Amino acid sequence: MPARSPLLRRPTGLALVVAGLAVLSTAAAVAIAPASPSPSARTLQQQLDDLVGAPGGPPGVIAVLRDGGRTRVLRSGVAQTGTHRAPGADDHMRIASAAKAFSGAVALSLVSRGDLGLDDTLHQRLPKLPKAWGGVTLRQLLNHTSGLPDYIRAPAFQKIVTADPHHPFDSRRLLDYVADQPLRFQPGARYQYSNSDNIAVALMAEAATGTPYEKLLDQRVYGPLGLHDTSLPQDYRIPMPYLHGYDVDPPAAPQDVSELLSASGIWASGGIISTPADVTRFVRGYTGGALFAPKVAEEQRRWVVGASEPAGPGRNDAGLGIFRYTTRCGVVLGHTGNIPGYTQLMAATPDGRRSLTFSMTTQINEAQKPDLLKRLRTVQENVVCDLLHGSS
Repeated sequence: MPARSPLLRRPTGLALVVAGLAVLSTAAAVAIAPASPSPSARTLQQQLDDLVGAPGGPPGVIAVLRDGGRTRVLRSGVAQTGTHRAPGADDHMRIASAAKAFSGAVALSLVSRGDLGLDDTLHQRLPKLPKAWGGVTLRQLLNHTSGLPDYIRAPAFQKIVTADPHHPFDSRRLLDYVADQPLRFQPGARYQYSNSDNIAVALMAEAATGTPYEKLLDQRVYGPLGLHDTSLPQDYRIPMPYLHGYDVDPPAAPQDVSELLSASGIWASGGIISTPADVTRFVRGYTGGALFAPKVAEEQRRWVVGASEPAGPGRNDAGLGIFRYTTRCGVVLGHTGNIPGYTQLMAATPDGRRSLTFSMTTQINEAQKPDLLKRLRTVQENVVCDLLHGSS
């Protein structure tokens, strides 16, 4: 553990940073406002450069836009400070809460096969969990209306992570940290984002199949979509080459926090490591119907209107393991992610034909960098507009 990590010096403390580790709360306004729904590629490039050059901005950013068989890659800054290497589409990175879409993909593929039902309850599939949680359904876990308390906010969990960010957790016992707590509200009554939801989703998938979640990812997601550089590790290491993630807190020099946290403590909620290229393949297949039947996709897209955490561009609504982002230029579906060192957005049109991934190498959220967050959300919406309407 770094002796004097800025994450530990901040008033919120590392534990509270981790509590928001998949929460990309973004809101809007960049210096260059687009004159039309689709800014030119030059304008987008300038906006990426402005983000990298802003106080507290990321050392590197990469956006991958794909329309059918055509791919464009925009990038700014460097993959590692002190070098001249530009961020690459095959560089590994932490995808943070975008991993929740992967657990959604596993669960919905099992629903499509009949191994799981959206109305299956925790009591039916995981009877050893607290009796008070028993009525929570898979559907409610996937759209964050379960009421489960968030284990990441549990004092005992935060104490361990603060003392040793590399602590090797038993990923399948993470819910133990909140097992003594009641539900926050009646299941289905309202939306509240909780990292516990996706831990429970993965455990339900394991219980239904007798197969470890990591193997289910390989069988149900990586294999079918051709993802060769995506994994769910148990330690803190990232495969080479990778986009180095930084804590950027001027006037101090950026501090490399790429390998600050062990993935075992976030597991199905945010532990996946991937690349911009693989994330692009995933979001296209996930939204485009490659992993489950159309009837299941219809259920996935029953929206909880106004749900906005983690927030993406435009107005946000929550589905099952996916969010709908209604921008001024149209609708895309996807997920965001936010963790020390990284800020992520992946999205695609509902048919999967057009997609974008947007990856930054510092954590930007409402709690830490609200002004920069406003700029980021406008840039993200401009990228969506370019994707949907084209500039060339």
